[in-house]
Amino acid sequence: MALSLGLAACGGGGQPQAGGGTSEAPGSEAQAPAQLTVVWGRGADAVSLDPANVTDGESLKTTTQIFDTLLKFQGDTTNVGPGLATGCEPNQDATEWTCTLRSGVVFQDGTPFNAQAVKFNFDRWMHSDDPNRHEGEEFAYYAYMFGGFDDKSVIQSVDVLDDTHVKFTLRQPLAPFLQNLAMAPFAIASPAAIQKYGADFGKHPVGTGPFTFVSWEKDNQIVLERNDDYWGTKAAIDQLVYRVIPDNSERLLELQSGTIQFADGINPSDVPVIQGDPNLQLFLRPANDIGYLAFNTEKKPFDDVRVRQAINMAIDKAAIVKTFYGDLGQVANTPLPPKMWGHSDLQDYPYDPEQAKQLLAQAGYPNGFQTELWAMSNPRPYFPQPEKIAEAIANDLAKVGIDAKIVTFDWDTYLQKTENGEHTMALLGWIGDNGDPDNFLYVLLDKDNAVKGSAGNIAFYKSDELHDLLIRAQRTPDQATRTQLYMQAQEIIHRDAPWVPLVYSEDPVGASAKIHGYVANPVGLEQLNEVTVGP
Repeated sequence: MALSLGLAACGGGGQPQAGGGTSEAPGSEAQAPAQLTVVWGRGADAVSLDPANVTDGESLKTTTQIFDTLLKFQGDTTNVGPGLATGCEPNQDATEWTCTLRSGVVFQDGTPFNAQAVKFNFDRWMHSDDPNRHEGEEFAYYAYMFGGFDDKSVIQSVDVLDDTHVKFTLRQPLAPFLQNLAMAPFAIASPAAIQKYGADFGKHPVGTGPFTFVSWEKDNQIVLERNDDYWGTKAAIDQLVYRVIPDNSERLLELQSGTIQFADGINPSDVPVIQGDPNLQLFLRPANDIGYLAFNTEKKPFDDVRVRQAINMAIDKAAIVKTFYGDLGQVANTPLPPKMWGHSDLQDYPYDPEQAKQLLAQAGYPNGFQTELWAMSNPRPYFPQPEKIAEAIANDLAKVGIDAKIVTFDWDTYLQKTENGEHTMALLGWIGDNGDPDNFLYVLLDKDNAVKGSAGNIAFYKSDELHDLLIRAQRTPDQATRTQLYMQAQEIIHRDAPWVPLVYSEDPVGASAKIHGYVANPVGLEQLNEVTVGP
């Protein structure tokens, strides 16, 4: 795709091709000016380019370039600042928020961005009978962050005051409301494009962002180009390409050869290679994720807490972290990363295979049992080598009599099947979206989100005791009080053991040394319009 540092010469109607070079139209003679192309190599493709209809990072990584949110995370923090809205003001009890919108912004199809467009998007997400919803569209993130649809939605209504002012009326206060507005799934899409493309909007995305969609060759590459009408800082590069390179080592080789300018999904063992190469540079996203093993608590034998606790004791997490993460990993003890406010330092289950066997015997499995262990086939920031990590876990389980057959699927299928509860045990992870504990504990472990077909809680763990604490925390503005509620919540989760929390990890991103202006954000999603290529 790119010729030395992303310079791809596209002339005579030529189209970028994966792996280097361009195609030229037959008989073309005149050459257009060289285009500056930056290629980002990654391990898996997007699922859809409709940000409201995905939950995976590969999709949102791309949609973040095409769409804008009302508010934005600032630099390398989860502090929110202006986006499409210049600000949002609450009433006295924070049940109403009035947001002032930028004027003069247009979508990439030329239609105007205004308060009516904001209402259109939120109505589509929050109302199950909205005419712009289509079969198969889950809007799972909306349910995760705003409690559900229709009467369950924390947002009661979205009202247009005038073209540049929109009012959100909430059924009750929601402490992370502004943080939620900055999340990538709640980017504002063109109403005209949604109506035009219907169920295929995810293949024809139109937003207000710094890059516009050009083409998508499934499981190969997505091509974007600079939006010259962008309201903010216009991109310094002409094209941005997301290219799928499933093998981590091959991706690193392409980064070293200069055919790609960014590479994520780096094996931690390869970090010194990047650091020692004068032509490359390394970025580390702060540990804002959790890699975990979820039990499907609705299926035997995982409906028995003693079995779940036993497996927590059977897995040598310290050995796994040392082997597969090195200095970039830390053994996890709760679902909250240690740098997240509200994280508890509670004592983890010890690695104790003998005690694990005793618990299994008490649960009626003195000789263990056979089961499946699901693992994704592609690298993720929290699991750079998921199948090898699964093998290590299976070896540990075998020592206590559990015969775990490893099962894997492509990324899209894996997500669909785990959200539908088809697994027994499954490896999965989460990258924090908004800097708030609610985004981890409520999304991943509350009973509200144990809905087959769109589950964030793939353990299908349903605790009224936990639910009450998490809802109280959502509705409490005081952070000190919320912290205490989340501490209690983590104690309950630890006791009931719906997961084995495995690892918190720093996410390494490799880049050409000639890339400038890139700032790694903890949520793992950055707009790349300020990236430049220089000496």
